[in-house]
Amino acid sequence: MQFEVPQFIEVEDKIFGPLTLKQFIYLAGGAGVSFTLYSLLPFFFAILLIIPIIIFSLTLAFYKKDGRPFILTTESAFQYLLSKKLYLWRKEDKKRKNPQEKIEVKQLAIPKLSQSKLKELSWSLDIQNEIE
Repeated sequence: MQFEVPQFIEVEDKIFGPLTLKQFIYLAGGAGVSFTLYSLLPFFFAILLIIPIIIFSLTLAFYKKDGRPFILTTESAFQYLLSKKLYLWRKEDKKRKNPQEKIEVKQLAIPKLSQSKLKELSWSLDIQNEIE
C-alpha cells in the first residue's frame, strides 16, 4: 500500500485570491478598524489614526523580517517590553585611572594532590562506605 506524502507543508494555502487566510484577516481587520474610526471621528482625527493602522495592517500581512512573519517580531517586542529585566552593575576599581587598562584576572589556587594524599583520601572514603 502506497501513501502520498505532502511535499510543501511549510507553504500556506492561498484561500482568497493571492492572499492566505492570515493575510486576509490582517487586511480585513485593518480595514474594519479604519472604517469604524472614519465613521465615528471627524475626518482630520480619523486620518491621523487610520494611516498608522493601515501601515501596521499591511506590514502584518506582507512584510517578513529575516524570513519570519512580522507578527512574531511584534509578539517578541511586546514580551520584551512587558517582562522583568535584570540589570547588573559592576563597580569599577577606583585605583584604575586609565579606563582602557586591562583588569588583572586572579588565578584560583588549586591544591595539588600527591600520590600519598590521594591514597589517604581513597582509604578514608572506603572506610566511610563500610561504616554506612
